[in-house]
Amino acid sequence: MADTVDVATITTDAAHRVIAAAEAKAAEIGVPMCVAVTDPGGNVKAFSRMDGAPLPSSQVAQDKAYTAVGFGMPTHEWHGFISDDAPLAAGAPTGIDRLVIFGGGYPIRVDGAVVGAIGVSGGHWSQDQQVAEAGLAALA
Repeated sequence: MADTVDVATITTDAAHRVIAAAEAKAAEIGVPMCVAVTDPGGNVKAFSRMDGAPLPSSQVAQDKAYTAVGFGMPTHEWHGFISDDAPLAAGAPTGIDRLVIFGGGYPIRVDGAVVGAIGVSGGHWSQDQQVAEAGLAALA
C-alpha cells in the first residue's frame, strides 16, 4: 500500500480563466465582486477584487470557496441541509470555522475529482451564485 496519494489541482492558468469569466459576468450585471479560487486544500490559488467591490467581500469570497472545497458541495445547499436539523442548524454556522451557508461558492470538479473551488461575494447571494456559475463555465 502506498504512503502517498496524487491530488489533482486546478492550474493557475485555469484559475485565472475562471476569475476572468466571473468578472465579465459581474461587469455585465453591474455589480463589482470579489472572486476567489482555491486549490483542493482550500488555499487561495487566485483572487481578484474588482474596483468598487465591498472590502468585507474579500474574506467572504475566500470563505465561500473554502466551504465549497472543504465539503465538496455548493454553499447554497447548506441552508437546506441544516434547516430541518436543529442541532446542526445551531452548531454548524457558529461551530465550523469559515462556514458560509448562502450562495456563491462551488466546488470545481474535473473528471469527477474536486480540484478546487470558486467563491464570489459582493452582491446579493443570488447574484454571487450567477457570477460563480459564469466562472465555472470557463472550464466547461
